[in-house]
Amino acid sequence: MTEIKRPKIGLALGSGGARGLAHIGVIKVLEENNIPIDFIAGSSIGAMVGGFYASGLTTREMEEITLSTDWHRVFSVLSDPSLRNGLLGGEKVKAFIESYIDGKKFEDCKIPFVAVATDLKTGEIKVLDKGKMAPSIRASMSIPIIFKPVEIDGKTLADGGLSAPVPVEIVRNMGADIVIAVNLDKHYFDEKWNPGWFDIANDSLNILRHHLALLNTATADVAIEIDAGKSYWYQFVNGQNKILAGEKAMKQMLLKLKELIH
Repeated sequence: MTEIKRPKIGLALGSGGARGLAHIGVIKVLEENNIPIDFIAGSSIGAMVGGFYASGLTTREMEEITLSTDWHRVFSVLSDPSLRNGLLGGEKVKAFIESYIDGKKFEDCKIPFVAVATDLKTGEIKVLDKGKMAPSIRASMSIPIIFKPVEIDGKTLADGGLSAPVPVEIVRNMGADIVIAVNLDKHYFDEKWNPGWFDIANDSLNILRHHLALLNTATADVAIEIDAGKSYWYQFVNGQNKILAGEKAMKQMLLKLKELIH
């Protein structure tokens, strides 16, 4: 009997700060429907969630982490100050990541995984897929001004969302036949805009990422557009609601995905 080969499925997990908890909900629905994930590429928060899952953490474990973590301590300027290049040194974030992936390397992943960062000197997309995962995920999450950039292999790296907020083509190049893109930046809005310096800087970056994310997802086979509400990158409160938003958005696209697979 001739073996029927199924298409390989890749997951492109986008940047978007705390809204990225919705990625957990997306993965949960894929699991519940027995839809395999063969490749994962993640930018920023997408790199953290994708890296956790690829390294072997279950969605249940990631939910428990989300609801039990004191996120204020992880992102506190007072407990993790930087004297230059960013308000936060990022050591707390790196330690948080390491505490759950236990020193794993990319080569140890159960699912092939890459983290996406941006070379600050050249502006180029940097695909990180070798060596220890924690420093690379930390680099992918280095929001400019907020986090100090990370030096890896002589490169000064910052947030993957600056160059590839939804790394569709990257996961396709890994070997995916079908790419599921999770876009956290589709629904750009700010109903209570307060034009202070932080709001202007934050919203300016969000607007740029919003338009770039739309370009990234244009070539995806299935685009999951998450509406998790307005929140700053560090507002990990109401994590369960964000996870549920991911579940809802993925369920709405299940029929299309199943048609592509079969």
